[in-house]
Amino acid sequence: MTGEPDHDQPTDRAPSLCAAIDIGTNSMHLVVARTNEGGGYEVLTTEKEMVRLGTGAGDMKELAPDAMDRGIAALKRMVRVAESFGTPKLCAVATSAVREASNKQVFLDRAREEVGVEIEVISGFEEARLIHLGVLQALPVYDRRIILADIGGGSTELLVGKKGVTLEARSMKLGAIRLTQRFFPDRTVSDEAVQDCRNHVRAALAAVVRELSGHQPEVAIGSSGTISTVATMILNRRSASSKNLNGATFTRVELDALIKEILATKPEDRHKLDGLDLKRVDIIVGGVLLLSEIFQAFKLEEMMISDFALREGVLFDRFGGGAATESLADIRAANVRRLARQLDPDPAHAQVTGALAVQLFDRTTKLHSLGDWEREILESAAIVHNVGLFISHSSHHKHSYYVIRNSEHLTGFTQHEIELIAQIARYHRKSHPSDKHVPFAQLHDDDKQLVRVLAGLLRVAIGLDRSHKGSVKNLRVFLEDSADGADHAQTLTIEPVPHEGESLDLEIYSAAERSGLLAKALDVTVIVQAPVAGNSEHLSS
Repeated sequence: MTGEPDHDQPTDRAPSLCAAIDIGTNSMHLVVARTNEGGGYEVLTTEKEMVRLGTGAGDMKELAPDAMDRGIAALKRMVRVAESFGTPKLCAVATSAVREASNKQVFLDRAREEVGVEIEVISGFEEARLIHLGVLQALPVYDRRIILADIGGGSTELLVGKKGVTLEARSMKLGAIRLTQRFFPDRTVSDEAVQDCRNHVRAALAAVVRELSGHQPEVAIGSSGTISTVATMILNRRSASSKNLNGATFTRVELDALIKEILATKPEDRHKLDGLDLKRVDIIVGGVLLLSEIFQAFKLEEMMISDFALREGVLFDRFGGGAATESLADIRAANVRRLARQLDPDPAHAQVTGALAVQLFDRTTKLHSLGDWEREILESAAIVHNVGLFISHSSHHKHSYYVIRNSEHLTGFTQHEIELIAQIARYHRKSHPSDKHVPFAQLHDDDKQLVRVLAGLLRVAIGLDRSHKGSVKNLRVFLEDSADGADHAQTLTIEPVPHEGESLDLEIYSAAERSGLLAKALDVTVIVQAPVAGNSEHLSS
């Protein structure tokens, strides 16, 4: 159940059994499902555990040892539940508490070593996109412009979308646990603390409101724990059934009345409130005040509940099933190209470089034994390798690393994938990858070798478009035993074929000059030369 997720999208390739785990700040969620003939999913079981991974001092800058212990124990239990249905493909994603923690690698390593699960740490923007996808599977709102709010323990995701397209998305460091720790640490609820909490939330929401409210959404959707709890409590007060929340609605008037009731209840009596989950007693005040301010900021009068959220979005997105409206590959490719267009002064060169890089990748598959996922990572890195030029030409490879690593626009990629893309771009020129460089040293050994190979291919591809004219029409690649005395046992020869009337002298020289990293990574001698009559390819895939 370990390893990179399979990002192939066609439904006829989807696994018959799959599972997704959402590792949140407050809770951990599991969904196990089976594909059906129509390409959708039959949910077999769901599990939820309150783990409080983000509990502790320091505004969630570090995961406490006991919180990590609880998280690993819960993860083990959820994997056992998933495996009880067979051996599903499994994807686990982590959100606010893990992505913000300075010691997150300890938790990720423990999950890999103790549970056998590779956790993807996703950005807040990716989290919002996946929640959106989950909601679209639960509610018939595809043709309506929606505003989506998802309040977690450590962060809140807000999104405006229509017809499966994310128009705007923002992730804020506002959550039920985070607000509780800051304003109500001992469960005491004073008027002053309530007002301070509201003011803090309003200030944080102000900029987001300006950016999102211009879209004029037609319906407001809420998902996840805090909002579902509010819906349950309100439905109970209507004497209505709260067993199935999906599609249920509540109004601003009902929310305001509920907040008054909660604030008027003594902390020691709060557990008696009808419909309030006992495990949310201590954080409900922060959660409902945040929801109230969202209603106020966006002038909402009513909110509809979605039973599906992040874990279902992960299920549909990662395993290619159901009513997914856009393939993951399309989303990722579009966002990579968008970033290049915004920041690269010559994005056409980046596109040519990407095409040459994947040609080299395809024609050397028998040497590196990499697959479609790695090919996509290479192409993505090739397209954005020069975005650092937006900052300055000097050391732009280092600037590219920073820009890619911190971009909010590469939705569709996991944090691990973004790190790899950034590392490959960082090494497209100048020094080779080295453990003297802290980000590279922090990679696992397999990832280090992957960066070496893909950055080596990228360097040669960049050289093959040195004139930025797209002069190379095609590549011929072949392998043979090296002559006695050579540095390597085999020689990889690359012969660029020019478009009619084009000279490739500069490209051949530049590619040869840049071939050292590839030679080292693949343990071959690399020769770049003009096409020689009689040579035949031995590596074409």
